[in-house]
Amino acid sequence: MSKHQRPHTRSKILERKAGKRPGYLFVPSDAIAPRFFLMSFNEQGFEQQEYTSYDKLLKQVNTHPDQKHWIDIRGYGELNLLERLVDDFGIHPLQMEDVINDYQRPKVEEHNGNLFIITRMLRWSATQRTLDDVQLSVFSGPNYVLTLQSDYDDCLDPLRERIRTGRGVIRQRPVAYLLYAVLDVVLDFYFPVISEISNYIEELEQRILDKPSRQTLQEVLALKSELVKLRRITWPQRDILNELLRMEDDMIPENIKVYFRDAYDHTIQLIDLIESQKEMASSQAELYMSTVSNRMNEIMKVLTIISSIFIPLSFIVGLYGMNFAHVNPETGRVYPLSMPELYQPYAYPILLTVMVILILVQLYFFYKRGWFRSF
Repeated sequence: MSKHQRPHTRSKILERKAGKRPGYLFVPSDAIAPRFFLMSFNEQGFEQQEYTSYDKLLKQVNTHPDQKHWIDIRGYGELNLLERLVDDFGIHPLQMEDVINDYQRPKVEEHNGNLFIITRMLRWSATQRTLDDVQLSVFSGPNYVLTLQSDYDDCLDPLRERIRTGRGVIRQRPVAYLLYAVLDVVLDFYFPVISEISNYIEELEQRILDKPSRQTLQEVLALKSELVKLRRITWPQRDILNELLRMEDDMIPENIKVYFRDAYDHTIQLIDLIESQKEMASSQAELYMSTVSNRMNEIMKVLTIISSIFIPLSFIVGLYGMNFAHVNPETGRVYPLSMPELYQPYAYPILLTVMVILILVQLYFFYKRGWFRSF
């Protein structure tokens, strides 16, 4: 994550001032200064530039109505800019409010013949093992696509490169195709995220099998939480595309809807992959408990074998440890029911031999029962 990227949580929603009118605009406390990028193109040519001011960018757009424009504004650090965008592009204040409160659920709205779409760009933090998502707000008009985001970095560079080099048909297609391309690139970056999560799941599974620990279990539970978050983000993406496919042809031309159908299929595939990973993460928690239980059973088996060996030995040692005298030292009287073995010259080695034989008999019995096969 770059220095300009900030963690996004639902607590950002609470920055909205309580009791303010609907459509109230404000500058978030952690907003960065805006940067202005413009890509203008048609079948004949292409121009790309970063502008130092919004006025210069707007002038370029207004003086070239015959071109298609991708207006890319990164950063919400100027309230005046937000208010001017509302007026210049016919944006409803409630929509701009959703842009600023940038933890919105992905959605699509139509207003005055223009489209407003909220989608979420994903990144997987390999170091923190967490999912970072950044809101991308998209407005689409007759000859422009306006994207707004809170960070300077995004995942749209492959699309910029395609436009810059003229690869594909993006320069020849209407602006609705550019809208599709933006959404498609965002979705394409979901697959590497899911791939990295899949690798992480395999790593956790191997760690559980090799050496399960509480730390590993905590990571599994944290991963399940991240997968729930990923599912919550992906499902509305499918709804967005489904709604775009049902729109009239004057909003989304029929020859462009085939591309949106392809993106819709991608969301279905993503959802299936996420559901599979959720099941795998859930099974890992069960695998951890099963592995720990099996290891505990192995420990108990070892202790049981050791105890079984020493119990008869302890009995023998304890029995002869009573030392009941065979002869009364004062009267010389012999007690026939005492322990005559105590005074036998070979009693000690005989008893040790008996104990060794007893151990060997027990080990042979345990072996025949198959108790050593799992060691």
